[in-house]
Amino acid sequence: MTPILSFHGAAGCVTGSCARLQTQQAMILIDCGMFQGSKSLKALNYGEFPFDPRQVDAVLLTHAHVDHCGLLPKLMLAGFEGPIYATAATRDLCAVMLADAGGIQEAEVAALNRRNQRRGLAPVEPIYTATDAARVMKQFRKVKLGERVEVAPEISAVYWEAGHILGSASIEVAIGPAGAEKRLLFSGDLGSGGSDFVADPQGPTGVDHLIMESTYGDRERAVSSGAMRRVALAEELKAAHAAGGPLLIPVFALQRSQELLVDLLQLMDEGGAPRGDIFLDSPLAIEASEVFLERGWNPALQRNPFEPVRPSANLRFLAKPWDSDGLERLSGWHVILAASGMCDAGRVRKHLKRLLWRKEATVLLSGFQAAGTLGRLLADGAPRVSIQGDEVRVRARVRKIEAYSAHADALGLTRWARDRAPVAGSILLAHGEPAAAQGLRDRLVAAGFDADAILIPDLDEAFDLTEGRVTPRQPSPARLPPHTAARLDWHNHRVAFQMALNAALQGAEDDKAREALLRRLREVVEGQPGGAPARPPGARGSPHSPELDSGQRSSSRDEAF
Repeated sequence: MTPILSFHGAAGCVTGSCARLQTQQAMILIDCGMFQGSKSLKALNYGEFPFDPRQVDAVLLTHAHVDHCGLLPKLMLAGFEGPIYATAATRDLCAVMLADAGGIQEAEVAALNRRNQRRGLAPVEPIYTATDAARVMKQFRKVKLGERVEVAPEISAVYWEAGHILGSASIEVAIGPAGAEKRLLFSGDLGSGGSDFVADPQGPTGVDHLIMESTYGDRERAVSSGAMRRVALAEELKAAHAAGGPLLIPVFALQRSQELLVDLLQLMDEGGAPRGDIFLDSPLAIEASEVFLERGWNPALQRNPFEPVRPSANLRFLAKPWDSDGLERLSGWHVILAASGMCDAGRVRKHLKRLLWRKEATVLLSGFQAAGTLGRLLADGAPRVSIQGDEVRVRARVRKIEAYSAHADALGLTRWARDRAPVAGSILLAHGEPAAAQGLRDRLVAAGFDADAILIPDLDEAFDLTEGRVTPRQPSPARLPPHTAARLDWHNHRVAFQMALNAALQGAEDDKAREALLRRLREVVEGQPGGAPARPPGARGSPHSPELDSGQRSSSRDEAF
């Protein structure tokens, strides 16, 4: 059979990375990540895989971010028994990342089920538990950069430095009999190069097909060095201090937290920013920091740049929930780093609920915000947001700093692709929202690549790896409508409408105007197919159609994540 390459995640969006490669002899996955973003996208985490996990021979893992590794325990529970190949640092980071993800799911599902019980809804189950995460770690196999490893019959792989986070790799995959192999290169997530913390991205030349990320494919960043990055951070610290309140930085627990802490400590020690207490409020980031201390040695620097990331007089690690709760009693200037980086889970939501409405507070977004996440809504300037069902007015200063992105920008991506030339067949642009992927495609064409050879796959799209360029297969049923993975979904629009309705009711002239508005809305809703029937006079309660009940259950289930 002709080899087939399918994209079951990070296609049309930046999360849920999962590519499936099938040959006559074997089937492997490159990554198996968790979806983040809108509730429709996150709902895919609960559904069945679009393939049989029992037939998967191996998983090749690029790095330890949850959108690349987060569904590995679920894959195991569904019957996958094969090896998971990863670098040593990725393996160690996955040990803490997956255990944390399982523990959070257990805790939040337990809380959700208590609410569901009061609502008369059926209980739900976590996708997996911390125990499941520990079990899947037994399937990991360590891979060294530059060494070829046989991962399945007539499939071998070589891992290359990706420069994204500690342990990250691009993966060169050779398929077919010796002497007649096809070579595919999966970029994984690529760093920008010139980092103080990780090596520059590398890779082979002359591959048959190139599969690469496009997260920032339509954007360039001005900051290009560690010194410039610290200058940008110092300006944000000074402005936040002048505002008179705390600075909250939503962070990704792996790499972003550790890099920010190193620079925060250096700036404060050298007088480049106002001194103050720094709180790392993320059990995962705290555990991950131990891995960075153990494995963060940088040969180019001849030192471990993460050495300062230890508890000290003005850096405090908050591992326990009650330690985190104690921050509510603080006022004035201090800095809190809390996960998650897109504000869609973890302790950061608690801090956002208590700080967003305070005009003296500052929220500094430090990384990519996927469509549909709370972080993206804040980045886009939403005046009000909903956090765990509570409406919060945004009065705090919301700022963005792109200097800490672990992803290469458009220039870096184009340069990396050009360094891989010649590419004999096709270039497939994944891991990017549509505008970003199209922007990178335009840049690659301008750099000399053939426009007809550059494709942008959608979710669940598959390609035959025919001689020369790849050929799209006949479309099979996709889990989401085409080109919708990165859009706001009806859940987002519902919440926005509810907040707009509340604002309209509050701003109405009097109760008579409010009743008139509600009456008009009710007439519209009840006139729609499946709308709630009118209640007879004196009836109690509110009738629900099966569709509305289902929608409520889906919303309640998803809001915990």
